Amino acid sequence: MSESSRFTITAALPYANGPIHIGHLAGVYIPSDIFSRYNRSLGKDVLYICGSDEHGVPITISAKKNNVLPIDIVEKYHKIIKDSFVKFGISFDIYDRTSNKLHHEIASNFFKKLYEKGVFIEKFSEQFYDKNEQTFLADRYIMGTCPICDFNEAYGDQCEKCGSSLEPSELKNPQSALSGGDLIKKKTKHWYLPLDKYEDWLSNWILKENKKNWRPNVLGQCQSWISNGLQPRAVTRDLNWGVKVPIKEGKDKVLYVWFDAPIGYISASQEWGKKQNKDWKPYWLSSETNLVHFIGKDNIVFHCIIFPTMLKAHGDYILPKNVPANEFLNLEGRKISTSRNWAVWLHEYLTDFPNQQDVLRYVLCTNAPENKDHDFTWKDFQTRNNSELVAIFGNFINRVFVLCHKYWDGVVPPKNALEQVDIEVIEKLSFAPKEIGKYIEEYKFRFAINELINLARAGNKYLADTEPWKLFKHDGSKKRTETILNIAIQITATLSIISEPFMPFTSQKLMQMIGAGFKKWTAAGNVELIKNGHTLNKPSLLFSIIEDDKIQSQIVKLKSKK
Repeated sequence: MSESSRFTITAALPYANGPIHIGHLAGVYIPSDIFSRYNRSLGKDVLYICGSDEHGVPITISAKKNNVLPIDIVEKYHKIIKDSFVKFGISFDIYDRTSNKLHHEIASNFFKKLYEKGVFIEKFSEQFYDKNEQTFLADRYIMGTCPICDFNEAYGDQCEKCGSSLEPSELKNPQSALSGGDLIKKKTKHWYLPLDKYEDWLSNWILKENKKNWRPNVLGQCQSWISNGLQPRAVTRDLNWGVKVPIKEGKDKVLYVWFDAPIGYISASQEWGKKQNKDWKPYWLSSETNLVHFIGKDNIVFHCIIFPTMLKAHGDYILPKNVPANEFLNLEGRKISTSRNWAVWLHEYLTDFPNQQDVLRYVLCTNAPENKDHDFTWKDFQTRNNSELVAIFGNFINRVFVLCHKYWDGVVPPKNALEQVDIEVIEKLSFAPKEIGKYIEEYKFRFAINELINLARAGNKYLADTEPWKLFKHDGSKKRTETILNIAIQITATLSIISEPFMPFTSQKLMQMIGAGFKKWTAAGNVELIKNGHTLNKPSLLFSIIEDDKIQSQIVKLKSKK
């Protein structure tokens, strides 16, 4: 098996404390789905993994606020998230969850192996303790004033206003988020991953070995972490919700969520293997496998520094070949905020815009924050749908089908002698799949989808230049119109293939209209894809105009959340 023929593709585990919003989609799930679908179309062996991250402090806070158990919170949101992904066409091979028994076993065994190898450092430290609740407080249970921007509702690990990473001791006037009372410090024991001991190895592996392949924003953030000096990081915490620390001294402690969550990729792969009766090991143990992590920029340190260190220390697993992290997507000029409900939620979009999943997929891909933060606006959403999907892509397909049914009763006519205009559009047809594939392999999804719409644009120009509806009326021009429509039909067939990674519902609908299904990317660009005499089905509109009142209602809905 060649180096690039097997892929383990992971998408960051969404946190089961709320639903999915468009920022998650643009940053992680649409690009990872495009990459997975494309490689499957090439015939590659792909395992595409995700699942709900169901441990950690925010879930316990939500449970306490709602007077329910943590399991009740994760059950609710796991279902919402999973259903949304299915309806949106995200093609995971498995969507698992970290509350599963198998995950607990695998995460525990992972910890034990590192513990038995003597990897961890054991340290006592003083941590904040809530006397009223009689419990140690995790960073998220501590609130106070940010030392950077003076925001008075900063958490002990991060200020959500300015984005600064914090330590609880840095907060001004720290108080308990549970009881609202003052805090004391109390001694407790934890186990730490000595990142500092892996600093030289990480520097060489990331900044030298992967310098040419990884995105500049990823390398830059890794360079900053390493240059500032890596410190040991706690892998356990005082909490009762999560994977129990599997040693005697670990009573009333669980694995830190950042430690157990990425192990969820491995446990999900094993769960997939059990369900499909397949061997999961080549996807994580074979050097011939390409491991690719799709994440947002807030997860770079975990997937490029911490998780690789865990894998390296363990010794059995492969390391990621690439981590194409995206920047953030903003919403109407403001940072998306789940706590302030400034977001477009996927499950609500699916209700408000039924059967228009591909419109959102298209818009978010064309506006993907690949190198810098980008902004989503409802007006741009409307413009791209109406001016590109309807006026360019949908218009071309509809014109081709209408002309073929009008002049040849839907039967594909033969291709006769070619003229220069035919040769030029055939060259574009042949080139497009190669160019799009190249961009996808380089994780340049915005460029890739632009080339997709460019092929439809070229098809429209070809029809406008040749005007087959005029030629058909003239004696002796029938053969010429046959050639034009044949070539136009071949373009629609290729569009049905190369649109599949980006707009799978549209691709499926177009293939049904053509009356043929094409699974392989290598078939795209072939000018003989649809044979003479094949009968096309009746056309239906692929996209529809989105009116101003529909967009205005979304803007009003969003602003009402302020």
